[in-house]
Amino acid sequence: MGAVKWTSNVEGRQEVAKAHHRTLRIAGQSVPVKVRLNPRARRLIVKVHPSTGEVAVVAPSSRSLPKALDFARQEGEWIADRLSRVPERINLRAGQTIPYRGTPHIIRSTPDERGGVWIDLEADKPLIRVSGFWEHIPRRVEDWLKKQARAQITRRIAVLAEQLGASPSRITVRDAASRWGSCSTRGAISVSWRLILAPGFVLNYVCAHEVAHLREMNHGRRFWRLVDELVGREETEAAQAWLRDNGAELHRYTASAD
Repeated sequence: MGAVKWTSNVEGRQEVAKAHHRTLRIAGQSVPVKVRLNPRARRLIVKVHPSTGEVAVVAPSSRSLPKALDFARQEGEWIADRLSRVPERINLRAGQTIPYRGTPHIIRSTPDERGGVWIDLEADKPLIRVSGFWEHIPRRVEDWLKKQARAQITRRIAVLAEQLGASPSRITVRDAASRWGSCSTRGAISVSWRLILAPGFVLNYVCAHEVAHLREMNHGRRFWRLVDELVGREETEAAQAWLRDNGAELHRYTASAD
């Protein structure tokens, strides 16, 4: 068949062109579909992200774009099967347990206090306390997690880049669906904020991986020697194994109501 599975990786190529959003009826459900143009593609391809359930159709040329939705519709049974395997999303609401730096924390509503979101260091178990109205808690927690991620990722990249005598042109923290980090040929590094949910050594490895690309834009021997120089072979292998076994889980956490 013409469809392929969408797999996650640390370093991958970014698809080209702006996505167009459409909706298809698949197995009786309305499913959002992104239609993208990617000149590197050789044919129409349907992708379903195994963690987020994002459905996309990639077209190799503008002439094939009108056929993209029909192609996706033909692959409806395959799409439905893949969507049934996507892990259930976890809402960042009060009472929910979420990982923070690899340690489970309970989100606790504290409506009568001020301070936004903070770690309760005096509690007998790890707590993330959130002030304000309960309906705002998921968004506040997600914003707080992104803020923590941005601070820690920026700090780690700065330290690691200094070790190599390099300097990124820009550091951004995003929520990429298909990769944990990237480094452009111009030295712009992007890292997923969701790594703040993982143990520290995982975030450290991904940052080191992208910093190494400031010197080597490949995955050859010299590149991996740089990564080993920054974090060591043992940490590299441990982080890769952790992401392989647990990475999909990080995409489950969301501030959305559904």
